[in-house]
Amino acid sequence: MTDTKLIIAFDSVHQALALEEICQDGRIIPLPTAISAGCGFAWATSHIDEVYWKQYLEDNQIKYEKMAVMEI
Repeated sequence: MTDTKLIIAFDSVHQALALEEICQDGRIIPLPTAISAGCGFAWATSHIDEVYWKQYLEDNQIKYEKMAVMEI
């Protein structure tokens, strides 16, 4: 069974871990092969509002590389 998730990819594992430290709305996953990024980890969340996440990450000074909605 697949679910629609917003995937946030990072250029650094430090950014992924920083998000994990402050957020409970998702989890770290291995970077899906359909996305290329500098880090081998990504954040997966069911909350797929990209505008919300862009603002949340900016407010918390967490840099991301890419966002994509996909079935995982």
